Parts: sequence; structure tokens; C-alpha cells
Amino acid sequence: MVQIPNAPAPRPVPTSADVARLAGVSRATVSYVLNNTSAVRISEPTRRRVHEAAKELGYVPHAAARSLRAGHSRMVLMPSPTVPVGPLYSQFLNELQWAVSRLDYTVVQYGTVGLGGDDAARAWAELRPVAVLVPGSGLGPQGVEVLKRAGARAVVTLGPESVEGAHALLMDHEEVGRAAGAHLHARGRHRIGVVVPEEPGLELFSRPRLQGVRRALHGTEDRVRELPLAYDEHAAARLAAHWPELGLDAVFAYNDEYAMLLMRALQDQGVRVPEDTAVIGADDLMLGRLLRPRLSTVHIELPSGRDLAELVDRAVRDPGAAPETHRVLGATVVHRDSS
Repeated sequence: MVQIPNAPAPRPVPTSADVARLAGVSRATVSYVLNNTSAVRISEPTRRRVHEAAKELGYVPHAAARSLRAGHSRMVLMPSPTVPVGPLYSQFLNELQWAVSRLDYTVVQYGTVGLGGDDAARAWAELRPVAVLVPGSGLGPQGVEVLKRAGARAVVTLGPESVEGAHALLMDHEEVGRAAGAHLHARGRHRIGVVVPEEPGLELFSRPRLQGVRRALHGTEDRVRELPLAYDEHAAARLAAHWPELGLDAVFAYNDEYAMLLMRALQDQGVRVPEDTAVIGADDLMLGRLLRPRLSTVHIELPSGRDLAELVDRAVRDPGAAPETHRVLGATVVHRDSS
């Protein structure tokens, strides 16, 4: 019979009492230091000893126990975006997570594939977050109420419309299209195509941008044509093959990525940019500056992650305050060679 050696006994989980003994301080001092409590003054040498002892023992504070003591969690929940996001938006989300973490919150990204609206809100509420940052749209007043009843002190939406009971950062993508349309008109272009991506979910951004171009050209004799386009080389090649019959002399290509895709296909078909067709994108990506011709674009100003993190912190500290609404998206044309 084969003898199975005894498994080694699991190592005991280090506690704050272990850290206190090793650092030569009280457990209360350990708590003050590791929870970044500002109400109690702790000398820098003491803080250093506590951090060194915690690192040596492999000790980390127990988030659930800390939540019980505080009466609420320090978790800020960010549902994963349900629509494709580009480099600009990804950079914004990363900056936001860093800024929120610096205020001693734990940022958790949560995927709710197949769930939307109030059903998604119920799934988020199960985690008992102290705040929820909701990109896009789909959350209604009932979902906000579900989150607040579950202990969320702050619900912040980032999208085109505000939601009753929630703080709102309004992102008016119509302004992006308006800036692009006004630029092309000023450059003497009067038959303008507007790329509308076929990828599901992007209509949240593309429809307002299309409407913005139409608003910019309202009252002129300029013509606007909607151009559905998938983010695919073959789709771009098919559209470029029909370009002469469309009779367009300019295109706002939704963003820089679609603009680069379409511009390459147009050039492959012998369409000269900008002589035959002017091209402008949006997002002001570095790659657009490396193209030849250099890509004109709409530079989009998103809110700083630090400002949004401070809004979250204010709302958590004062949950009874009236919801704030801020318009946060700016749009400025950067004119380069392609237009």
C-alpha cells in the first residue's frame, strides 16, 4: 500500500495583532496606519515600522471587516463597458481607476454580459458597493434606487442623458459631429459623407455625431450622406470601390480608427486625399499624426479622472446632497493635411 505523505499544515493567516507585536505598537495604531486614517496623527517613523512589519508578515487588511467597522464598503464598482471602446476612452477609464484608488477606495470592474438596465443594477447591488460609476446608458431611476437601497452612497452615470437620482457627467457627442461638419464646410466641402459604424452599441455615439454634422450644415445647400461601415478592411474596400458614384468631396469618419481604415481604402482605389476627398476623424490619436497625409481630427476633452474621483468622494461623504450634473465633453478641430 502506497503511503501518501501528510500535506504540510497551512500557514496561519497573519493578523493585525502580529503586525502590532512585530512593529512594537498597538493594534489601533496598525489600523490607523494601514487604513490611512487622517484623524489621528502618527509619526513617520511609526508609519514606516508598521508598513515594514506588514510587508514582512504578508499582512493585508481585511476588506470585509473594515466595511463592518465603517458601516459601508470602500468598493467603487465600475461595470465593464458593454460597447467597444477606443484607446481614448480606455485611457480615461484607467486614469479614473487610478485616481479613485488614490482616495483609498477599492475599484472593481464587473462584467454583466447579457444583463442590462435594472437587471444589471441588481447584480451590481449584490456586491454592496459604496459607489457605482456607470459608463454609457441603460440605467433607469429604478436601478438607481435598487443600488441606493443596497448601500450605494453615490451613483454616477457617464453618458448623453442624466438619470433621476444619480450624479451625471453628460457627454454630448453631437458637439463632436458639429465641429467636424463646420470644419469641412469652412474648407469648401459641400457633399459630405458621415461614417456610421455597424458594430452593435456604437450608435450611442455615432447617431449624435451624425446629427451634429447635420446641425452644423443646417441652412446651407450642403448635402450629408450616411455611410454605414463595419470596422473591416473588406468593408472599407467595398465602400471605396463605389466612391466615385457617391459624388462626395469630404467624409467625417466617426473617429480616427475608422478614418484611417477608410483613408487607406480610398487611396488604394486612387482617390486622392485631400484633393478629391477630405477626411477627418475624432479622438486625436497619435497614429493619425504619423499617417501621410496627416489626419485631421476632432480633439475630445474628457473630464480628468481626478475631478471625477473627487466627485465620487464628495457624494460618498454626503449621500444626502442633491445630485450634480456636469457637461464634460469638449470638442476642438485639429486641422492637418487630410482636410
